[in-house]
Amino acid sequence: MVNKLKDIAVKTAIKYIKDNSIIGIGSGTTISHFIDILFAKKKNIKGLVSASKISTNKLKKYNFNIYKVNKIEKIGIYFDSADEINYKMQMIKGGGAALTNEKIISSIADIFICIIDESKYVKNLGLHPVPIEIIPLAKKFIIKKLLYIGAIAKPRINTITEHGNIILDVYKLNLYNPIKIEKYINNIPGVITVGLFTQRCADIVIIGKSNNTVSVIHKKS
Repeated sequence: MVNKLKDIAVKTAIKYIKDNSIIGIGSGTTISHFIDILFAKKKNIKGLVSASKISTNKLKKYNFNIYKVNKIEKIGIYFDSADEINYKMQMIKGGGAALTNEKIISSIADIFICIIDESKYVKNLGLHPVPIEIIPLAKKFIIKKLLYIGAIAKPRINTITEHGNIILDVYKLNLYNPIKIEKYINNIPGVITVGLFTQRCADIVIIGKSNNTVSVIHKKS
């Protein structure tokens, strides 16, 4: 059922792509399916910027043009999914450990479209742990700083990011004010990226629903 919901959401998302554009994509199972469907529009796409090696390798199999982010001037739309997203378009991301690249590329893009199934659309963030990419040297220090605000951080087993760092999955965060928490964690020495996307939120969320319909929600200005 979940795959079917992702399918109908992905097919709606692809309609937003303009001809001869450069788009950005994230990572994960939803984006993997997005790439499969995107192949039908390959001739209309100038190229892509990818946030993960897994996505990049799949794009290469389909012979898409792939650009490095430092070589381009503009990304029209960035497509990605989320572990959770609320009605303010704030997200928890990083389940696939590509959060640093995802945050960079989404920040460059004019529009961020988040593609999800309805289980990921939540009233309040926090059921899913918040991932943090950190420098390994700072692990003990960062865990203590998070414990200070009542959170428990656990190193993700057998996970090294593309930048050679490690991931902490943070539980029991009070996300009543997620913007404040994102800023607090960002200011801890040794933190590279926190998987809270509260400042660079999604602009559009496309939700595949169990009744075989799609909801498209735009960020309120």
